[in-house]
Amino acid sequence: MKKSKKKRKGLNGDNIRCPYCGSHTIYRSADGIYQDNSRGTMLYVCARYPACDSYVRTHAGTKIPVGSMANRELRALRNTAHHYFDQLYKTGLMSKQDAYQWLADVIAAPLSQAHIGYLSEYYCKVVIEQCKQYLERYKRKQKNIQMCKGGAKAS
Repeated sequence: MKKSKKKRKGLNGDNIRCPYCGSHTIYRSADGIYQDNSRGTMLYVCARYPACDSYVRTHAGTKIPVGSMANRELRALRNTAHHYFDQLYKTGLMSKQDAYQWLADVIAAPLSQAHIGYLSEYYCKVVIEQCKQYLERYKRKQKNIQMCKGGAKAS
C-alpha cells in the first residue's frame, strides 16, 4: 500500500490567477522585488509584473501561499492592519489565540479563515478601525486606573 502524502492547509498555488488582470502567476524568487531577500523568500507573481504588481509570498520551504494575491495598495493596508492587530496580543491585552478569535468575530468568518493575508481592502479597513477603537478604549481605561491610584495616594 502506498502512503498518502499529508495535505497541508492553505491554497494550492498551482492554478493561481491574478485577481487584478486575470493573468497566470509565476512561482519565483523575491529577488528584485524585495530589497533584501537574504531569507530566500519565494513568491507567486503576476506574469505581467511589473505592469501589474500583484504577488503573494509563500510559506518558507513550500509552494503554499501565505495569503491571496495583492497589489501595492492592498499590501500596504494588510501591513497596517497587522500592525494594529499585533498590538492586541503584544501589549498583553489578549492572548494570540484570543486575538485571532476576535479577528474571526470582526470579519464574521471561521477561525480557520481569520488571517489578514486573505483580507480585502474593505475588511483591512474594518480591522484597522476596530483595532484602533479597542486599543483606545484600553488606553483610556488604563489612564483612569492610574488616575484613581494616584488620587487614592494623594488623600
